[in-house]
Amino acid sequence: MSSIQTMGIQARAAARILRTSPTSKKNELLYAIAEALDTYKLDILAANAEDIRRAREAGIKESLVERLSLNEKNFSGMISGLHDVAALDDPVGRTDSAWRNYAGLEIAKKRIPIGVIGIIYESRPNVTIDAAALCLKTGNAVILKGGSDALATNMALMKAVKEGLSRVDLPSDAVQLVESTDRSLVKELLEATEYVDCVIPRGGAGLIQFVVQNSKVPVIETGAGNCHIFVDEGYDIQNASDIIVNAKVQRPGACNAVETVLIHKDRATTLIPMMTDALLAQNVTLFLSESAMALLTDTQKSNPAIHPATEDDWKTEYLDFKLAVKLVDDVAEAVDHIEKYSTGHSESILTDSYHHAQYFLENIDSSAVYVNASTRFTDGAEFGFGAEIGISTQKLHARGPMGLEALTSIKYVILGDGQIRK
Repeated sequence: MSSIQTMGIQARAAARILRTSPTSKKNELLYAIAEALDTYKLDILAANAEDIRRAREAGIKESLVERLSLNEKNFSGMISGLHDVAALDDPVGRTDSAWRNYAGLEIAKKRIPIGVIGIIYESRPNVTIDAAALCLKTGNAVILKGGSDALATNMALMKAVKEGLSRVDLPSDAVQLVESTDRSLVKELLEATEYVDCVIPRGGAGLIQFVVQNSKVPVIETGAGNCHIFVDEGYDIQNASDIIVNAKVQRPGACNAVETVLIHKDRATTLIPMMTDALLAQNVTLFLSESAMALLTDTQKSNPAIHPATEDDWKTEYLDFKLAVKLVDDVAEAVDHIEKYSTGHSESILTDSYHHAQYFLENIDSSAVYVNASTRFTDGAEFGFGAEIGISTQKLHARGPMGLEALTSIKYVILGDGQIRK
């Protein structure tokens, strides 16, 4: 029997116990994991430092090393995230609707756990804790397969998770980590239909497409983030520049970082030079359309970080200190560009026009659409979900940041008093 089969059998047994565990028990577990994280903090940070050292030796670019890194802020964020998830209402057992049919049957639509969830992810060791928290709160067992670059950190984090499960006397197999770097195990997990109810990939486009194309288990598809900001005519250029800089540089390796900025031609003359200086000061490399390039100062044009944009730049999720810039005639052209190149993640319009804002909201078909804000807010914690399992760009039962409800299914409960169908 393979290791994945063994893990699947163990997860299935744990899921049977979890699905009937009361909310109070699950919340007690989340608090116990938070306490254990604090206990093992030094060991976890030491393991993370070793992962970072190996990543840099392997030549991984800094924006991706940043995704791998745990610091005081995001370590505290993992702990507070566990507390936040514990404080949220438990969707399991909730009745969404109820009615009586023509035969007098009482029919109710009830929320239940999915069962066993497989999560395949890259870098970002905080996903280990976020995924465990959300799956456990919703009564699901989970099999985690993190990236090899974060293996030491993930193994250290799992000690805290296992400690929490032990403290509250819940099955240790409720959360399992694939510790081998053997890539064949990923494909085996994707084919484990007897044990795994769904798989959620979280990472770059290559990982997501591999999972979608190779999985026999149902997939909740999270998407790459080729995100856009459109600056409309008349919008304050200082606000626009500040929002763009935030959306690009605050965490460039995140899927909700902006990758292309579209600027109304009547706002570009003053905005382009200001925005360019602000971005160059943050070590951002710019790829500009011909009309945008023409508005740069001579000094800016000679900067080695300035390049003419190509067709590929409009398609690219850089996940780096890189940004594409294009001028457009109006909001309709901006929407057409976004609809052509977007991955359906997050788009924003910066405008003073109510009608343009409404046009943008109605015509952009992405999972998160903003008016006058940075795309960096597309995040489960920022939306009040405590944490997120990923950001779905598909159109099935879960779309956008996926919190607790996205990890539940439904069961119809029917009460009768002897009815037979005629």
